[in-house]
Amino acid sequence: MTLQQRAVHVVGVGMIPFTKPGTSEPYNVMGARATQLALADARLSYDLIQQAYVGYVYGDSTAGQAALYQVGLSGIPVFNLNNNCATGSSALFLARQAVESGMVECALALGMDQMVPGALKGAFDDRPSPMQRFADTMTAHQGYETGTPRAAQFFGGAGRDYMAQYGTRPDTFGRIAVKARQHAARNPLAVFRQVLTLEEVMASPMVFDPLTRYQCCPPTCGAAAAIVCSGEFARKHGLDTSVVIASQAMTTDSPASFESNDMRKLVGYDMTADAAKQVYEAAGVGPEDVDVVELHDCFTANELISYEALGLTPPGTAEKFVLDGDNTYGGRYVVNPSGGLLSKGHPLGATGLAQCAELVWQLRGRAEDRQVQNARIALQHNLGLGGACVVTLYQRQ
Repeated sequence: MTLQQRAVHVVGVGMIPFTKPGTSEPYNVMGARATQLALADARLSYDLIQQAYVGYVYGDSTAGQAALYQVGLSGIPVFNLNNNCATGSSALFLARQAVESGMVECALALGMDQMVPGALKGAFDDRPSPMQRFADTMTAHQGYETGTPRAAQFFGGAGRDYMAQYGTRPDTFGRIAVKARQHAARNPLAVFRQVLTLEEVMASPMVFDPLTRYQCCPPTCGAAAAIVCSGEFARKHGLDTSVVIASQAMTTDSPASFESNDMRKLVGYDMTADAAKQVYEAAGVGPEDVDVVELHDCFTANELISYEALGLTPPGTAEKFVLDGDNTYGGRYVVNPSGGLLSKGHPLGATGLAQCAELVWQLRGRAEDRQVQNARIALQHNLGLGGACVVTLYQRQ
């Protein structure tokens, strides 16, 4: 847990519309556009940015420079990083940390990815895979289906283990996909905006039981960015200080991930729970104080188990949480008002910063048709197998 040294404000965010692979601009153009949108939102010039952290999964070394050089050639440090699906929030974590520590007064976090169609797979086959230990643990627990996307087997297995313990119905997972499409229909930046019925979700082709196709996030292209700074810098330049990062934590795997014989832990349940606990304690709030949530719904099963890992509902009650509508407008929380990874899309490097943008808009009261009324506290959860988890809590001042 990072000890809070000084307030860090999110003063600008930008996000371009997410698209299907093959229909996007090149990654460097997308990254530059998202950065320019964040600068315009902050009403700040690029030459005032002191450091930049750029995340992407599908790209070569120094792709961050290739994107930012289209915005300006200011000579600042540009750091490139890859933390699988938690890449965007990892970039935000480092930018926030640089400002909070006093290393810089203003930093940029940018996430982008230009993905290809089809299931995720590694880029190299001539060296050890960083996912090998995870794959071996999964195979020992539930076997391995050749020809089935590996990510679906990881998270579908987590759903199976939850069902085995609590007797959850398969269509409960399907209802999460229905909710995601309903929310995305209000989001002009989402890739899938057509609503679906529960019958349509459940009738779509089975990928890995209990996950049907509409319960799996799509490969997506896109970019998003955020500018963070100190309060002193914001006041000096007349910036909007209404949104502050109240607390943030990043975690990685513990022995339980591999030793528990539980797919939920293998895909990050404990990482999520540990990060959430740190964040609540540091901010002096509890999950009951949260108004709006953007969580990592790469598959419906992960959204369901994350409700409990984040403390939004007690263990074993996630099905009731869904059936009671406590995950949408009119319920206890609005979860993934953007449409989430399932419907907004999931360009791996950009996801964490797209979540950040949505929550900043919500706290500013500028989320238009998606607006959560009187939102003052927002929670973000971004997870990457391999593994990394970043949980961030934002507050409106």
